[in-house]
Amino acid sequence: MAKGNMTIRMEPELKAQAAALFKSLGMDLSTATGIFYRQALRCHGLPFEVKVDEPNAVTYAAMEAAEKGEDMYGPFDSVADLMEALNA
Repeated sequence: MAKGNMTIRMEPELKAQAAALFKSLGMDLSTATGIFYRQALRCHGLPFEVKVDEPNAVTYAAMEAAEKGEDMYGPFDSVADLMEALNA
């Protein structure tokens, strides 16, 4: 079967990180991309779940408290004061 070329645009850092990961698995970017397409065809869709991250209960509680002006810290006079409050 004849092979064709494909161009993929991505951030250089993302490409470098992916290339290093796939190299540790014994493959190059081209092989990994081919595996992705084969899995997509096998699954009849993306071979992984795609969803929006949902905040957890603690985050929702903090958001509600912030809206009410509760449990608010700052403004801070320095980064050291901010870090001290974060570590409390």
